[in-house]
Amino acid sequence: MSIVTKTGDGGLTSLWSGERVRKDDPRVEAYGTLDELSSQLGLARHSARLASTLDAIDALQRDLVRAGGELASRGKPFVVPISGEDIDAVTAATRLLEEKIPLTGFVLPGMTPGSASLDVARAVARRAERRVLSLAREADVSVELRVWLNRLSDWLFMLARAEEAAEGKLRFAPPAAPG
Repeated sequence: MSIVTKTGDGGLTSLWSGERVRKDDPRVEAYGTLDELSSQLGLARHSARLASTLDAIDALQRDLVRAGGELASRGKPFVVPISGEDIDAVTAATRLLEEKIPLTGFVLPGMTPGSASLDVARAVARRAERRVLSLAREADVSVELRVWLNRLSDWLFMLARAEEAAEGKLRFAPPAAPG
């Protein structure tokens, strides 16, 4: 079976739940941005140095497949949607890193190759959240998925800081001059 199906040549694609929609449908934009985020995390995997970061990337990519599947399912419940347990796991992982890496000001991002890739992933995660919120104005999107995406960018931020801290390269921006 070829990956070239020609079924999308007219500008339509199929959702996981079977419906055909425009390729620029807000739902496709939302799960497409999650796919972009997963690809960026794949790139980050090759420049991150900490084993804990690599484990986190692996877990996040698996969860992004679930989140994308949930978004690609209209009218048909997805098998394993993002849950409150997933939110709790991301929140706990973020707080654990915050305890280890105290932040004392605004961070200058991208001080190492690993942190730079994770900072780009964080920015893509924030765009994905905006796409999902746009979709939620016109379609049912679970609260859990929306909250998880919001927490995800925080975790990516702290993973980037962990990469920098491990190499002694965590840097803070000088405070802005008063106005």
